[in-house]
Amino acid sequence: MAKYFLKRIGTACVIVLVVIALNFVIVRMAPGDPVTIMAGFDNPSEEFKAAITAKYGLDQPLPVQFFTYFARLLQGDLGESYYYNSTVRSLIGERFGASLLLSGTSALLAFALGTILGLIAGQKAGGISDRVFSTGAYICNSMPSFWLGMMLTLVFASRLGWLPTQGMYNMRMTQEGLARWLDVGKHMVLPVTTLTLIQIPSYFRITRSSVTQVLSDDYITTFRITGMSEGKIFRKYVLKNAILPVVTVFGINLAYVVAGSTLVETVFSWPGIGIMMYTAISNRDYNVLMGVYLIIAVSVAFFMILIDLVCAKLDPRIRYE
Repeated sequence: MAKYFLKRIGTACVIVLVVIALNFVIVRMAPGDPVTIMAGFDNPSEEFKAAITAKYGLDQPLPVQFFTYFARLLQGDLGESYYYNSTVRSLIGERFGASLLLSGTSALLAFALGTILGLIAGQKAGGISDRVFSTGAYICNSMPSFWLGMMLTLVFASRLGWLPTQGMYNMRMTQEGLARWLDVGKHMVLPVTTLTLIQIPSYFRITRSSVTQVLSDDYITTFRITGMSEGKIFRKYVLKNAILPVVTVFGINLAYVVAGSTLVETVFSWPGIGIMMYTAISNRDYNVLMGVYLIIAVSVAFFMILIDLVCAKLDPRIRYE
């Protein structure tokens, strides 16, 4: 197994390098020019635009720009933001915790709730609980995240006034400690609810399908004929086999947890990496986009290897030799 995972790590490193090169080229092929945006649209002089272009090395040929960027990347330097006038590493560091708190919480809740509901529906396929949960999953799956977020804000923030409409905390609040955390928790309710509701259907459908399939296998019928209780069959055999596809999907979703909630962060003005990425796209901030895409690429490679380890642990039949 050690040899297999060394090969996987090597493959992951190659994939990350390819992603870095492709993103570098694709980002610069997109319409728009960061120099024009930085210089402004009020008839800037050509000398001023040339100075900005030279300052950020955008006057160099594309291969030279890439190798310069890659050399700095090997030293841990992600470059400087054109729009924020700060280093990309510090920008990502400032917003990483906020995105992880929001997306990570919603991912865990969606995984837990979707799996539990799928297990219940799969056990009682065709029953009342199955029909109710399936209908709810279809409804949640059909709603765009930004629309759902705005509707929740309209009802619970604007109309009822129970919850804040945007932000991560009250800017006027001076308390620290527990009061501060409670305020952050209050601001998290609506965005976390939005992200959780739109993620639950995927876990629910996969879990329900897996449980239904495993329950129809011949060895489950054999256990029933021998008189083994349904509870023991479900806990010892059905659950372990049905949970593997859900764990795989959960691992894939975790890979995008940092920058995968751009629309929701925008709706609720949450100060995370997602909204920073949206701003970077609007302003052609190449280095910020490259930094975010690098995090996503590394996260995907890491969680794919981690999923292999977890699946091998859950299912002894899986061998990576």
